[in-house]
Amino acid sequence: MTEYAIGIDIGSTCAKTAVMANDEITHKLIQPTGWSSVDTAESIRQRLTGLDIDLESAAIVATGYGRVSVPYANKTVTEITCHGKGACFIHGADELTVIDIGGQDTKIITVAHGAVTDFMMNDKCSAGTGRFLEVMANTLGVRPDELCQLAAKGGGVSISSMCTVFAESEVISLIGRGESKENIAFGVVDSIVKKVASQCSKVRLMERIALTGGLCGCEYIRTALSEELGRTVEAREEGRYAGAIGAALCAANM
Repeated sequence: MTEYAIGIDIGSTCAKTAVMANDEITHKLIQPTGWSSVDTAESIRQRLTGLDIDLESAAIVATGYGRVSVPYANKTVTEITCHGKGACFIHGADELTVIDIGGQDTKIITVAHGAVTDFMMNDKCSAGTGRFLEVMANTLGVRPDELCQLAAKGGGVSISSMCTVFAESEVISLIGRGESKENIAFGVVDSIVKKVASQCSKVRLMERIALTGGLCGCEYIRTALSEELGRTVEAREEGRYAGAIGAALCAANM
């Protein structure tokens, strides 16, 4: 029977699961976290069982916002460690700066020789996070991915408020003045990028910088971050699973 190493990353918005066997990723699962991390953990258990994975013989590590809600996990590990490990695995490097834009927080993680040496997390405000983008997209009546597409066509607008509530009021005012969706979207993304870049200035940036989290698939955000930092920011399709992959790697080493 194949022995599996499983990483479960229950974030504030989405839950990601990575299954590894013989140092290869065999399955990746994603689903909304919903209101209950406990229910989400049970749903993941059922999905894994449905894949004929014997959880009793598997090594399981949980991480993320809801890591304490996974009763069948053998161990919990902080998301800082897991995102650092996962990003290094995905990008084939042991020295990276990881920019992880999550639903409720943004983490800047420095990894040297395969180990986390420094990190910076945003404060309790959701500016510069996926939640900020989601709120602004809802105000404009578009999906978050559509907002990013619109932003690439806009310019000339800035959102000065860091507070999500006040920033939403700014957007509503811009709509009332007849500003185009493209320009407003540009201002929203520009606000996120500047907030993240400000966080990056507080840690040592390694030669390679990797974008992970739910927004890593947005090419415009990757490009805008690269321009703001004056450095190339890399992104991979698997980047949103970085935490889960890192947790699976921790499980494999148990």
